[in-house]
Amino acid sequence: MKSFLHYDIKVLMALLQALKGDKKFFKFLATNGYPELAAWSNVVRGDEEALHWLFNNGFQSIAIITIAVDGHADAQKWINDTNDDFLIYFTAACKKDMYGIRWLQKKNLEIFVLIAKEVQTIQELQQKEQVFPYRKR
Repeated sequence: MKSFLHYDIKVLMALLQALKGDKKFFKFLATNGYPELAAWSNVVRGDEEALHWLFNNGFQSIAIITIAVDGHADAQKWINDTNDDFLIYFTAACKKDMYGIRWLQKKNLEIFVLIAKEVQTIQELQQKEQVFPYRKR
């Protein structure tokens, strides 16, 4: 399974922009050998089809992060059972856990702090949309 740590910083910066909704960067990821990152950027926004694609194409560790962030205990247990510090702390950071954020900062993984904060922003927006269903998507 490929970890986020194996990607070049430029690719991770493109992921950050795709998460922010920039279709140019999404297309770059999708058409330049990083369809899993393009899919994950959609999974974070609630795309079930993209989630299934990740699982069916060998990217379970990437897919499960979002499920854990959404609060599913089994997904969090799976992540904890991997004993993969990065996966554990990055998932925690995506859930606004300060220990996770600090761990990433101590390891000089600032791009992942930025990605985690963008995941948080998307999560907050989705929660507001659930409370205010009259808003357009």
